[in-house]
Amino acid sequence: MITVALSKGRILTEALPLLQSVGIAPSEDPEKTRRLVVPSLRKDVQLLLVRASDVPTYVRYGGADLGIVGSDVLQEQGLEGLYQPVDLRIGRCRLSLAAAHDFDAARRLVAGSRLRVATKYTRLARDYFSSQGVHADLIKLYGSMELAPIMGLADVIVDLVSTGATLAANGLTEITSITEISSRLVVNQASLKLHQSTIVPLIQAFEAATLAGTAPS
Repeated sequence: MITVALSKGRILTEALPLLQSVGIAPSEDPEKTRRLVVPSLRKDVQLLLVRASDVPTYVRYGGADLGIVGSDVLQEQGLEGLYQPVDLRIGRCRLSLAAAHDFDAARRLVAGSRLRVATKYTRLARDYFSSQGVHADLIKLYGSMELAPIMGLADVIVDLVSTGATLAANGLTEITSITEISSRLVVNQASLKLHQSTIVPLIQAFEAATLAGTAPS
């Protein structure tokens, strides 16, 4: 049995056409079922529904053979033990630096300055500010990042941005995009060797479906 890990929400919604094209669509509505292991339309493949941040862990340690996960999670956690063969071109957004409208970026974002930064992407934020020569005091939050500048908890935030509407609604503005994000297919390296005859055709099918434009643009 081949197991594919992915998370509910936007990634699952956008991945469904790909799963359908590849022939491993879920046999029941994954957004409505309470089951965390859902059979696919293919008897030798099942879907594992987990938190997005847990997808690489399940794949890395063999709890799943393949996974679909955002590149933000992969960059934050690292790719050790994972093979990343396909950019699926879904779940597109960007990791951005944002602050209140009155934040003086020209004066505050300079080499040698110090900022309080709220983010759940501490590794990516640390690397970015280090490259800019800015000293970042990182404050780890797990949600509602926009509140941090409003409540005086942080000077700036580093978070995922799609349309920017949530930032604008909370009086924040996007200062710069740090990196573009999309969802990737990841594979356990040991599983690839052990189940090559099954997994390689799946990888090729995902790649073909993505190139054919099955994934949302």
